[in-house]
Order: sequence, then structure tokens, then C-alpha cells
Amino acid sequence: MRAEAAAHANHRSTALGSSFYLGMRTLPPVQREAIFQIYSFCRQVDDITDSDEPREHRLAALQQWRDHIDALYQGVPPPRLKDYLASVTTFGLKREDFLAVVDGMEMDVLQDIRAPKMATLDLYCDRVASAVGRMSVRVFGLSEEDGIALAHHLGRALQLTNILRDIDEDAGLGRLYIPRESLDHAGITSSDPHKVIADKALPKACAPLAQRAMMHFAESDEIMNCNPRRIVRAPTIMSKCYRAILDLLLIRGFAAPREPVRVTNLTKLAILFRYALM
Repeated sequence: MRAEAAAHANHRSTALGSSFYLGMRTLPPVQREAIFQIYSFCRQVDDITDSDEPREHRLAALQQWRDHIDALYQGVPPPRLKDYLASVTTFGLKREDFLAVVDGMEMDVLQDIRAPKMATLDLYCDRVASAVGRMSVRVFGLSEEDGIALAHHLGRALQLTNILRDIDEDAGLGRLYIPRESLDHAGITSSDPHKVIADKALPKACAPLAQRAMMHFAESDEIMNCNPRRIVRAPTIMSKCYRAILDLLLIRGFAAPREPVRVTNLTKLAILFRYALM
């Protein structure tokens, strides 16, 4: 029992401060623990991706995660995944979704992503975001069809918002997720992150990505509106917090210099009070 309590505390502390935490907290205990576990897993593999370790070390660490996931689904999980076994069984979490997240993180390690084709960016979003959604909707209790559709749209909406929010931070890591097609639309020929983020045409390149994110938010809202409120309470809160970020980005704009945007605690509380009791 002491080990289980420590594992729960670790998963919970990993989630603290994230934009997802408010939504997680509205879930019943068993569902909440499963979502904390999913989030903790994502954070751990993401930390590998963003570390300063040589690429070969990071690739080896991600492969170890694949091996550990395989062991989990063979019923002999390593210590760091031992408490995941109950969630996998209870909610039918899919091995391929865990592996998809690792594959997505590996895309950042194999080479720094710079101005990918839109199809490549969409694959990336599917792996690092929608795959997480596919696990999460099983925990929330959505039907298979609506769950997969919600994961598709909300995952992409959240990830595209992240990309638009983190343009400068990503450039500092040598990465540029704005697709080649959007840069060409704006007349930007470079794929160098630092040159692109300083280009006066950057707002024009960001506009299609913002429109795509808004479309995915609208599609996910439509799905959630067709489901019982108690089932979609958590994803609704997550969606509203992220949509607030996107709205702030659009108000601020994407011309340099770009001040960081943050959703205030008051706004987060307003979202919580409005949707936690829905």
C-alpha cells in the first residue's frame, strides 16, 4: 500500500501545474489515477526527447520504454510500470497507443524537426497528442466511435496550440514545427528556426495553423456536446483551457517580439466552476 501511495503521489506531482490538471481533478479516483499515469508516462518520454543527452543515448532510452511497454502487456511490467497494470486492464488501454507516443517522441530525436510537410506534422500530432487522447477517452468512458473521433480532433487542437504557443522556445531547441506549406504561403523560404521566427511574414505563416486548430476545437466541441456531460467533463475543461490559450495568442499576434501568453488563475477557476458541475 505504501508503494502504491508513493506511485500515486509521483503521478500526481508530475501533472501539477499542467493545463490538464484541472480536468484530471474532476475525475473519480480510479479514472483520475489512470489519467495521472498516462500523463506521467508522456512527461517521462518527453523529458528524454528534450534532454541534453546525445541522440544515441536518447534513442536507447526510448527503446527501453518500448521494451518496458511490451513487458507490461506480457503481464510482467518493470517497477516503473507496475501500477499501470490495473489501469490497462480496467480501461482496455491499447499497447499501440503507448508505442505511438514513443514513436512520436522519437521523431524529435532522430533529427530536429524543421518545417515538416503538413502530412508529416499531422502524423507527429497523431502520435504525440491524439494517441494520448485515444488512451484518455477509454478512461473517460466514451464510446469507441466518438472516443476515437474526439481523440483525433482534440489531440490535434491541443498540439497545434502548443506549437503556436512555443514557437520561440522550440526555435531555441533547433526545432520548427510550422509546416513547409504554411511557410511557402507566407513567402518564407528558409527552414532555419531563428530566421523564420524573426521573419516579418511569420504571422501569415501561423494563420493557417491557427485556423486548423480552431476547426479541430469546433469538431471536438460537437462530439462532446453529443455525449453525457459527466463523461466529457474532463476533456471539456482541458479543451476550454487550451482554447483560452489560442485566443490569447490570436489577440497577441505572432509578430516579434512575442510576449509569452498565460491563462490567468482567475480564468482557470472560471472554467472549472462553469464546467466541473456540468
